Amino acid sequence: MKLNHHKDSSEKLIWERTLSGSVSPTRPGSKLMVLLLLLVSATYVVYTLKLISNSRACHVEPFSAVVRRLNDMVNSSQPLIIFQSNQTAVIESYTSSPPPPPPPPPQTNLSHVVFGIAASARLWKQRKEYIKIWYKPNQMRGYVWLERPVKKLDEDDEISLPPVKISGDTSKFPYKNKQGHRSAIRISRIVTETLKLGLQDVRWFVMGDDDTVFVAENLIRVLRKYDHNQMYYIGSLSESHLQNIYFSYGMAYGGGGFAISYPLAVALSKMQDRCIKRYPALYGSDDRMQACMAELGVPLTKELGFHQYDVYGNLFGLLAAHPVAPLVTLHHLDVVEPIFPNMTRVDALKRLQAPAKLDSAGLMQQSICYDKRRKWTVSVSWGFAVQIFRGVFSAREIEMPPRTFLNWYRRADYTAYTFNTRPVSRHPCQKPFVYYVTTAGVHPTTNMTVSRYESHRVAQPGCKWKMANPGDIRTVVVYKKPDPHLWDRSPRRNCCRVKAKKNNTLEISVAVCRMGEVVEVM
Repeated sequence: MKLNHHKDSSEKLIWERTLSGSVSPTRPGSKLMVLLLLLVSATYVVYTLKLISNSRACHVEPFSAVVRRLNDMVNSSQPLIIFQSNQTAVIESYTSSPPPPPPPPPQTNLSHVVFGIAASARLWKQRKEYIKIWYKPNQMRGYVWLERPVKKLDEDDEISLPPVKISGDTSKFPYKNKQGHRSAIRISRIVTETLKLGLQDVRWFVMGDDDTVFVAENLIRVLRKYDHNQMYYIGSLSESHLQNIYFSYGMAYGGGGFAISYPLAVALSKMQDRCIKRYPALYGSDDRMQACMAELGVPLTKELGFHQYDVYGNLFGLLAAHPVAPLVTLHHLDVVEPIFPNMTRVDALKRLQAPAKLDSAGLMQQSICYDKRRKWTVSVSWGFAVQIFRGVFSAREIEMPPRTFLNWYRRADYTAYTFNTRPVSRHPCQKPFVYYVTTAGVHPTTNMTVSRYESHRVAQPGCKWKMANPGDIRTVVVYKKPDPHLWDRSPRRNCCRVKAKKNNTLEISVAVCRMGEVVEVM
């Protein structure tokens, strides 16, 4: 026990001397070892602190992990972003899925259109009846623009007509055309004044006169073809070649209606007043509008369904051979005869609304076929009239409008139209038998439209041809399936087929042409 105690005391003494620097010179390596140990410990502590600090600022992945993540991103086509921080390349990628694309905007419908109707206080009492035929207050937006206030509308008119607005003062604008009227300036500014009302969600401004009748569903079909975010000026020409020469072949005639996209209306509003002042000698509102369009550099986009109808007399020839395009407007209804005989103009137009509600896309569309057994040629203008001719006529001839109307310029002849026409046949055996639509409905089981056309009883000249007489037919019944997507396809006439003759009734079907079906002369 004593021996151990002596040993412990000796070791303690040596350790104290070592710490105090009084170690024996016989142990020179001890001091060096202690210093080396302290240096290594301090270096380790500093390095550990620096490592911890760097790992908080930036996480460095192992190289194998980086390679694996790059392969994943290449395979998944995810975006790659490289950042440089503290001289260390760090690669990050977006691992989350991209956000879904926004839903496409809704298709253009009636709520996106605002009508501007140019009207006269003097003629308002009678012309408002035309507007009642086509305007739908619960589905449409629009305004009637008058030059002065009129007598307060009755309750029925307020419900069925657009609100009435009074045009702004145009006395500051010069007007020097001796044949026209300065109201043209007021009318030309309707689009701009309607824009300044500040209506929301407007894509198109549509102009028309108080004697213009729109087929609104077909108007929408036309407008859907165009991007409303671009500048468009859509309408059609006059039927009179001379009118187009005097005014412009690049001008939309306002009575036939025209459409202006919202961006174009905004651009027009910023310069129109200055533009109007530059053209005091122009005649009407249409040519002033076209002059401003020329300055804006926007050409007319022609659509054949807008009808100015610069003609006199009977529209039958034009309507029975309507071009292969949706019927959008009718105009100058106070100038031409009623479209159905023995009726007022307004009542005749009301009759047209029944087939228009059933199949507006097919309204007035012509189909041509043959009754081979009786050697008849049949032309169906769906929803309007049917014609039966003795003999066989080519489709090229039947699709050409017969001149039942007169030119806007009384002294002009048939060469003064902007389209081909044919004379009304003088041969007693080639005069057509005409049947006008009387009713239209839907068959309860087949869901096909069933329209009835009654004979227009007029004296027929005697015919010596030894063949079946169409005069024996009193009624024509036409069956047709509604086709709202008719104009989503390439333009083509429908085909008709003579089904049967029962007593005094001829039954006809109208449908999309079958594969290989051709209207060819027998």
